[in-house]
This record gives sequence, structure tokens and C-alpha cells, in this order.
Amino acid sequence: MLFQGDAEILFPAHVIPSLRNLRSEDWGQFIDGLLTQHETTPDGLAFGLLMIRLNGCMSCTADSFRAMRGCGQCARQVISRFKGSDQDLIENWRAARTDILNYLENGEPPQVE
Repeated sequence: MLFQGDAEILFPAHVIPSLRNLRSEDWGQFIDGLLTQHETTPDGLAFGLLMIRLNGCMSCTADSFRAMRGCGQCARQVISRFKGSDQDLIENWRAARTDILNYLENGEPPQVE
């Protein structure tokens, strides 16, 4: 089957658990911490923003190869192939969290791409 039916407009939170075991134990613990929170908390929103940035969700279209594979497979591939350290990924999340908090406090939308 070519189309998996897993493609959404932006990064779907239900994919987060499948990213847990792709990197080190530190990454796994980071994901575990996210899973204890609702996706609409600043931490959850920041993770979505991080993944949107890393995955290039804003340029994904319904007929693109990425969309045909589905969001889950795309996200797993991006996290697995990320060239930086797990700490780099977490630092990118912290930057996204700062952007989310700034938006919530000041109404300044974060840069997505």
C-alpha cells in the first residue's frame, strides 16, 4: 500500500511515543517526560514546533513522497538521521519552547521554517 493514511496537516502528537527508542536513553527519558503531559501544554506545543521545523512540515503536500509515507515514518526517519547529539535535539526543543512561551505571553508568532 503506497499511502499509509498517517499524513496530517502538521506534526501529530500521537507519533511522539514511536520516537522514544530511536536514540539514547537520555532522549527516551525526554520523550517519557513529554508523554506525561497533554499535547497542548507549552512543552507539548514546543515539541510539535520542533518536529514541524525538523521535518519541514510546512512544505509537505498531500501528493509528496513524505506525505505518502506518513507523518510517523517521516518523523522517525528525521529523528534517527539527525546529525547532532540528543542534547542538540533537546536544546532545539528548548528554543521552540521559548518561542511558544513568547507567543503565549506577547502574541509574537514563532518562526516555523
